Amino acid sequence: MSASGGTKAIVAALGANLAIAAAKFVAFAFSGSSSMLAEGVHSLADSGNQGLLLLGGKKAKRAATAEHPFGYGRERYIYGFLVSIVLFTIGGVFALYEGYEKIHAPHPLEDWYWPIGVLLFAVIAEGFSFRTAIKESNELRGKQTWTQFVRRAKAPELPVVLLEDFGALVGLILALGGVGLTIATGDGVWDGIGTMCIGALLVLIALVLAAETKSLLLGEAAGPEQVAKIREAVVDGDVVTGVIHMRTLHLGPEELLVAAKIAVRHDDTATQVARAIDAAEARIRAAVPIARVIYLEPDIYNEAVAAAGADPSKTPGEN
Repeated sequence: MSASGGTKAIVAALGANLAIAAAKFVAFAFSGSSSMLAEGVHSLADSGNQGLLLLGGKKAKRAATAEHPFGYGRERYIYGFLVSIVLFTIGGVFALYEGYEKIHAPHPLEDWYWPIGVLLFAVIAEGFSFRTAIKESNELRGKQTWTQFVRRAKAPELPVVLLEDFGALVGLILALGGVGLTIATGDGVWDGIGTMCIGALLVLIALVLAAETKSLLLGEAAGPEQVAKIREAVVDGDVVTGVIHMRTLHLGPEELLVAAKIAVRHDDTATQVARAIDAAEARIRAAVPIARVIYLEPDIYNEAVAAAGADPSKTPGEN
């Protein structure tokens, strides 16, 4: 994900959510709708989330240090995980609590036109933000489905904004349903039910985000296409005859570590091997530009040892 594209989507979402949150709180003050209160807190939490994403992006740009030699790229994953926690606790749990209270102590809406007007405005504003996130994501998504894009994306910002905006739009529809049924029936229980549905939706989205960002925090390998390109780039058919084993790891969304043991012939000189490794590193970076940290270890390939299979007592990939 390009930094500019992700930042554009985040800023669009932040501006929309701040305006929507203010409007929802005003509507709650005039109408007493618990759905509006839950939606206001939801939009406020989303605004905080966008602030966290921007902060994470800024911190991730810090230069590597002796204490953190691989840099701070994973800061973006940490702040993405924090977003899921904020969405779960402030957005989802609060909405569930507020809906429960409203169901047990319902009251009719006052000045119903306030929540209806604000919700319609919010749908338009969130739709604009969602459209921006979709446009930015389509530039990177390629032929992937939306589910694949959310699950496989190494940069957390766009999937987070996409899920937040999608959840916000569905939540607004639920809020409209709850408010509309309350107005039609005069029974405030419907407003509480709508609020509970919003809370359940936010908890579900938060759990999905937490699972995906947790995987990124633990460390994910390069995608299959990138791995294939790296393997092809390593072998020159002359000095480097094959890849014995290879490991890749994302140090950040746009920085990849590549470690491989490469096969060379027994009669190659040290100078030949060193030059071949330098050339292989250059080919890898040309094929996969985000491969910035590369370690290649030469070894004499032994077909008999390879045919015997791996020793389960050793570290994976160790000969």
